[in-house]
Amino acid sequence: MKKNSALAKFEKLKRILKRYPGVVVAFSGGVDSTLLLKVAKDVLKDNVIAVTASSPLYPQSEINNAKKIARLLKVRHKIIHSRELENKAFKNNPRNRCYYCKIEMFKNLKKIAERDGYEVIEASNYSDLGDFRPGLRAVNELDIHSPLIEAGLKKDEIRELAKYLKLPNWAKPSMACLASRIPYGVKIDEKILRRIEESEAVLKDSGFIQCRVRDHFPIARIEIIPDDFEKLLKKRDKIIKSLKKIGYKYISLDLEGYRTGSMNL
Repeated sequence: MKKNSALAKFEKLKRILKRYPGVVVAFSGGVDSTLLLKVAKDVLKDNVIAVTASSPLYPQSEINNAKKIARLLKVRHKIIHSRELENKAFKNNPRNRCYYCKIEMFKNLKKIAERDGYEVIEASNYSDLGDFRPGLRAVNELDIHSPLIEAGLKKDEIRELAKYLKLPNWAKPSMACLASRIPYGVKIDEKILRRIEESEAVLKDSGFIQCRVRDHFPIARIEIIPDDFEKLLKKRDKIIKSLKKIGYKYISLDLEGYRTGSMNL
């Protein structure tokens, strides 16, 4: 680890968290929010509540993973059921759909925090500032705190720290909500989300850790890291059969490989 960078920011993160009487952490179970939750627990002891949103936008496996990690860290954990699909503005799938999702979630978290006089914190990191992140508008509007950004921690530094702290998911691939696989302007519904979830489960069960199935129905566009192309071609018959059974007519492999935000182009 680069001690003069990541560790210095780690100490700054602890100082930032010490300002709060207690916190409600928006906790997805990913690497960023796990690091934030771990440090908050170390600094604030029992004055920490982790909250995870459950909805058709998130695979059940991710919810189960969040529960497991919260138990490991011995943090109070609440599961809230968010209702993004009841919001017409979100369902219409505009480019700023993340804003509508985050605004609802953070409003719910603020209600929980107000009961104990806590603050709401979330796990956006410094690297996110250079990406297309409409959800940050909701963060700013509702005065949600982003300690990882304030500490200047970048994505690679967060992974370094998570490994240093022996967090079980330090190498976990990044995971965005399932709606990020749907082209903007295509209305989001539960049927599409389940189709994507089932298709990505097929790939993961076949040994592909970092993968996406972008839904251009009836086409499934598979994104995996280029080093896995040969492995996928060896397993193509099984994968094609499984994805066609799910409902796709054409199965394609994106030759550019996996990359975040490919639907933002």
